[in-house]
Amino acid sequence: MEYILYETKGAVATITISREKALNALNSTVLTELGQVLDNVDQNEIRCLILTGAGEKSFVAGADIGEMSSLTKIEGEAFGKKGNDVFRRLETFPIPIIAAINGFALGGGCEIAMSCDIRLCSDNAIFGQPEVGLGITPGFGGTQRLARLVGAGMAKQMIYTGRNIKADEAFRIGLVNAVYPAAELMEAAEKMAAGIAKNAPIAVRNAKKAINDGLDVDMDTALVVEEKMFGACFETHDQVEGMTAFMEKRKVEAFLNK
Repeated sequence: MEYILYETKGAVATITISREKALNALNSTVLTELGQVLDNVDQNEIRCLILTGAGEKSFVAGADIGEMSSLTKIEGEAFGKKGNDVFRRLETFPIPIIAAINGFALGGGCEIAMSCDIRLCSDNAIFGQPEVGLGITPGFGGTQRLARLVGAGMAKQMIYTGRNIKADEAFRIGLVNAVYPAAELMEAAEKMAAGIAKNAPIAVRNAKKAINDGLDVDMDTALVVEEKMFGACFETHDQVEGMTAFMEKRKVEAFLNK
C-alpha cells in the first residue's frame, strides 16, 4: 500500500496513516487503502487495533483540500459517502479500535478519531472542525458523532465557529479519554490495547456491538440488544473457562475466541 502501514505485535495490530508530507491528509487513495487494510485484518488472531498517524506533528490534518477544491455537487456527495462508508466500518468493526492521536486532528482527522472506540491523545494534539471556514460542512460524520460525544451545544459551537481546541479542552468536554506526553502516547495505547486483548474476545466484541446498537434505539429496545449479546456469550469456551477459573480461584488458562 502507498499510504497505510500495518504492523502486528501479538494480538494487537497498529494501522498507521503514512502521508507525512501532507500531514497525513485523507485523499481517495488513503480512504480506499483503509478499507482494504480492514478487509485483511485477521479477526481470529487480532483482538485490538490502534490507529495513528505517521510523524510527530499530525494524526490526520483533515481531508485533502486540493482534491476537494474542484469537486462538483454530485462528486462532493460521493466523496462524503466514500469517507462515511470507511469511517462507519471503523465504528462498527468487530474488534475495538483505539485512536492514538499524535498531533493535528482537524476536519476528517477529528472525524476518523471519533469513529474509533477510544481516543487517547498527546499533549500537543489539536482538534477542530474548521470546514465552515472553507465554505463546506463537516462531511465524514462530524455533524453526527461530535454531537453524540460532547453534546449538541458544544458540537454546534465547535462547528459553527470553526475554532480549534487543545488537548486539555478536548479532555474536559469528553472528546478524548486521556492525554499523555507525546513521547508516552504509543506506549499508553499499546498498554491499553494489550489489556483489552487479554480479555475474552467474544465478550469484548459483543459488548462493543451492544453499546453501538443500543445508542441508536430507545432504552427498552436497547436492553433487548444487551440481553441477546449477553446470552450469546454463554456456552462458549471462553465463558466456561472464565467462570470456572473464577470459582476455582485460579487464573484463566487461555481465552480462545470460541
